[in-house]
This record gives sequence, structure tokens and C-alpha cells, in this order.
Amino acid sequence: MTEELIILRAPTVADGADLWRIAKGTGVLDTNTPYAYLLWARDFAATSVIAEVEAEPAGFISGYLKPSDPETLFIWQVAVDANFRGRGLAKKMLFELVERAGAARLETTITEDNAASIALFTALARKHGTEIARRPLFSADLFPSAEESGEAHAAEDLYVVEPLARQSA
Repeated sequence: MTEELIILRAPTVADGADLWRIAKGTGVLDTNTPYAYLLWARDFAATSVIAEVEAEPAGFISGYLKPSDPETLFIWQVAVDANFRGRGLAKKMLFELVERAGAARLETTITEDNAASIALFTALARKHGTEIARRPLFSADLFPSAEESGEAHAAEDLYVVEPLARQSA
């Protein structure tokens, strides 16, 4: 059995539609407009990653360095296409992106019921020999009501992994 070819790279605007399709296909992520993914791929490519498996778009992570604290990498969305789940792609993408970004800490928000994301970021903390801390950030009442938006939104807790081990040059 040959090993499948996985390429992890920064997204380009040509990937914007694929990022949108992958996010929409998860059925659980807040899907933004296709335009937002084009802008993301243009403006935040250095802090985001797309995974290709055998030349097929398979997953992505969108992130950015916080303007108020450029030592903090904020991870916004982690998505893996259903056809490529169970291969450890999210972990490979996250570990590669954290190494490439070189930030001192990572922040992300996760809903209480998202065990897979909690496990993913806990694995990152373990790899860096540090802890993961959680605290409430956005309570459910801060989001538009289900009547307004068409769906209820759960509270988002802030998870912080720090310090991240710096790679030596």
C-alpha cells in the first residue's frame, strides 16, 4: 500500500471557493460568505493552511495574529472534508501552522459539546509540553436569537495554549 500524498500549504485566492465548500460541508461550522473565504485566503494566508490529499482539497484551518497581541495566533475555523476524516489531517494542519506562524501562544474558541476540537487543541498543548486553559468568552445570549438568525448558537469558550515551544532557526 502506497502512502497518500498530503500537501500542507498556505491558501491562495484560487482556494477560496474550496474553503467555503469544505466549511459548508462540515454541517457544523458557521459558514461565512464565499467572499469572506476569498478575502481570508488573500489577507491571512500566512496564518492559515489548506491540506490537499492526492491533489484534492481536503481541509483547512483559518487563523490570524491578533492585532492587539501579534504574539497570539487565533485559530478561527478548522474543517476537514467528510471524505478525508479519520486520517489525522486536522492535527497535521494545526501542528504545521503553529510551527510556521511562530507565535508564543494560541487562542481559539470552542463550544462545550465539541469534543473533537477540545481533543485537537489538548494534543497541541501536550506536544508543546504545556497546559490548555479554558474560560467563558461569548455567552449564548450575545449571538442573534434563533428567530433572527435561523439557528441557535451555543456559548463559545476561549481556549489558550501557552507557551508554545519556539522552533530554533
